[in-house]
Formats: sequence, C-alpha cells, structure tokens
Amino acid sequence: MKASHLSRFYCPINLSVGSDIELPPETARHVQVHRLQPCNTITLFNGMGGSYQAQITQMQRQSVSAKVLSHNTAELETTRRIHIAVGMPANDRMDWLIEKATELGVARVTPLMTEHSVLRLTGERAEKKQLHWDGVAAAACSQCGRNKLPIIDTPVSLQQWSVAQNDYDARLVLSLEPYEQWTASNLCELAADASVLVAVGPEGGLSAKEDGALRDQGFHPLRLGPRVMRVETAVIACLSLLSF
Repeated sequence: MKASHLSRFYCPINLSVGSDIELPPETARHVQVHRLQPCNTITLFNGMGGSYQAQITQMQRQSVSAKVLSHNTAELETTRRIHIAVGMPANDRMDWLIEKATELGVARVTPLMTEHSVLRLTGERAEKKQLHWDGVAAAACSQCGRNKLPIIDTPVSLQQWSVAQNDYDARLVLSLEPYEQWTASNLCELAADASVLVAVGPEGGLSAKEDGALRDQGFHPLRLGPRVMRVETAVIACLSLLSF
C-alpha cells in the first residue's frame, strides 16, 4: 500500500533511516484509527524538517512499531517568514484560525489579549490552550503536507508582547484609523524572502491607544479594503496575499 495524505502522521520523536521505532501513543492511535496493518507504508514527520517513509512492522492493541525506510528532504514552506500576532477570537474560532493559518504557511502565531479581547487566558489555562493549539497545527501539517510546525506562542497581553520584538523586514498593524496606510498591493510587492510581522486586533479591533502604541514602535498601518473583516478573515486575507 502506497502512502497518501491519509497515511501521513506527526511523530514527535527522533527519526533516522534504518531505525526500528515505536510510535508515540498519539501517533499510534491515529494509525489504528485509519485501520492500517503491518507491511503498510506510512509517512512520518517530526517537525524538524523533511519527512520519512516507514513500514509498519507490528500492530498491537495499544502500540504500533515501524521501520524507517527513507528520508525525503523536500519542504513546502513559504519563501516569506510570516508571523501573525492576533487578538484571540472567542469560542472555537481560534482553532479554525490556527488550522487555516498553518495550511497557508504561517511561521509563527502569537495569541494576544487586548483591551477589547473577550477571551483571556493566563497561567495553567494558557499553557493548556497552547498545547491544544500545537495539536491543531500538527494535524493541519499532517493534512496539508508541511513538515515544519509553526510556533504557537503562549497567550500574552499586547502590552507585554510589544515591548520586545525582533527585527522584521516589515512590521504591520491592521488598522481602521485614518492614517497613511499600506494596502494589499504593498504586501504583494514585498521581497520574496521578506520576513513579515502582522498584528491583528480582536473583535472590535485594537483600541486607539493600542494602535498608536504599535505605530510608535514602527508598525505601519495596513488596510486590506473598504470592508470590516472578522478577525480570522483578516488573518487569512493577509496570509493569502503574502504566502503565494
């Protein structure tokens, strides 16, 4: 049986050609759900780059063993390194956002808590949510063919986050304020290997104070068009313009 996108699994362990491995419990569970059998070929990736062809050697009730056959170095990453910092939408919309952003090639997502944020997470709740989002991103990578997982940060307040940002070729904040603004055409004109950071507010947008603080730090105002988009729509629009 040849490997397909349905037999491709995230396997967060060291992988090397010729090694006999026991799949981690979560990976083994997914293999069992797909009703794969010994001698079937599967594709594994550990998020460190490339993918591995492996053959199932043993299926037990709660474990799966395999032999790693080969390594494929091909990657599907975008040429631009795109970092999205986003005011977290409520309910399961953040899950959807991370899934689609991963499919579109985002390199990093920073969930933000802002003045208008509905969802606020700190401490253990924030850590658990981050682990959950890591799983969402891993599942999206399995589906879309990416081998490198995006970084999903622990939720942080905008004030804490914005004081220490690394250099990017372009730093942008989605803004409805009437300043001289970047547009979609400016995004498309960025160099093919540019690193880009885009801050997107939550429902209700960033406050005027937050918008101004980011601009004071060197963020350029960005507006994608005349319509007001939902948070997740704005993120997908930015990534669609930047990642192709």
